Amino acid sequence: MATVFTRVISGELPGTFVWRDERCVAFLSINPLSPGHTLVVPIDEIDHWLDVPPDTQAHLFDIARRIGEAQMRAFRPERIGLVIAGFEVPHCHLHVCPVNSLADMDFAHALPMVSPEQLHEPAEAIRAELAALT
Repeated sequence: MATVFTRVISGELPGTFVWRDERCVAFLSINPLSPGHTLVVPIDEIDHWLDVPPDTQAHLFDIARRIGEAQMRAFRPERIGLVIAGFEVPHCHLHVCPVNSLADMDFAHALPMVSPEQLHEPAEAIRAELAALT
């Protein structure tokens, strides 16, 4: 059975995408820690990040860095947090989050499911900055 992320990637479920290429996608979290919280996900359905091939790992981290640079410009946080937890969905994903303190990285404080409308503005800001960085 396909993971929820595979279903988002295929378009079966909605996603607010800010990046897509032949190896990975990036879309905003529906349970964000902060505005702009983005998930970088390989297209191949791989559960544990240790099982991701090294070249794909390098690509995921490069895209996470690009997303982080765009978030830094768009939201002006103190830092960009990066977490690979892997418990919520059995499909490797990197959480890239604008944060102002370590407390901002506490998943217990994530917002409940937000609507696509609430994700539109942060996604547009990230897309604009990604385009400016290219």
